[in-house]
Amino acid sequence: MRPSFDFTEAPFGRRHQHHAFGPGRGGRGGPGGPRGRRGRAPRGDVRAAILLLLADEPMHGYQLMQAIADRTDGRWTPSPGAIYPAISLLEDEGLVVAHAESGRKVVSLTDAGRALVEENRGTWPDPFDTAADGPAGPDLRRAVMQLAEAARQVGRTGSADQRERAAMIIEDARRALYLLLADGPARPEA
Repeated sequence: MRPSFDFTEAPFGRRHQHHAFGPGRGGRGGPGGPRGRRGRAPRGDVRAAILLLLADEPMHGYQLMQAIADRTDGRWTPSPGAIYPAISLLEDEGLVVAHAESGRKVVSLTDAGRALVEENRGTWPDPFDTAADGPAGPDLRRAVMQLAEAARQVGRTGSADQRERAAMIIEDARRALYLLLADGPARPEA
């Protein structure tokens, strides 16, 4: 017999479990988590945002996250998992340098980083304009999540014939989306 794992007794507690592994509130991305309530905002370019902010003044990672959140009115708040790897890559490229100051790692531009910012400032899209990805339109992420929930319901309660027809509908939708990208007909022809 295969042992079952009780996620409520996970080493990090119920709050940190992944939403796909069972019910729970909190954590990131689950139905009760912060993204489930607010929806997902468009993200800017982390690299450009860091470089532009550091052109104004040296900052540590959490200051960078807060400055991005402030400049986007809270619509984009990058996580430490986005900021710190980007800082490391910029260090590897010789564009920023980090030094300890009051127990924090403060990051500032190198001469090469400052030159890159000055050279590209006018040509980079504004990383703080969270609407730069295009005009406001339908929330595709929400539509896909609603489709997935409907498919789950058919899978749980539908007959074999209904499940088979649902699979065909989803496959037709996938094809139609790829045709849309290829500038083909918006709907598959019957």
